[in-house]
Amino acid sequence: MKRITFPVDDDLLAAGREYARKKGMKLSELIRQLLDQTVRPSCGDWLEELFALADKSGANSKGEKWTRDEIHERGPSKGNE
Repeated sequence: MKRITFPVDDDLLAAGREYARKKGMKLSELIRQLLDQTVRPSCGDWLEELFALADKSGANSKGEKWTRDEIHERGPSKGNE
């Protein structure tokens, strides 16, 4: 495993260490985890994939619209009771 060095503001460093401590980890573990999640997302860009699938589906509502209750197959909402 390679080591890297980079400058960090003292306040940011202290806040990062405190955050990592609260999460039960070392700052180096936190940084490694955040870098990994940023450059190698575990589930990819799922939202973009979802929109791409919707675009490919060829589905067309032909202008028909549904209410939230109809979509969830339940009776009309009775408000915040």
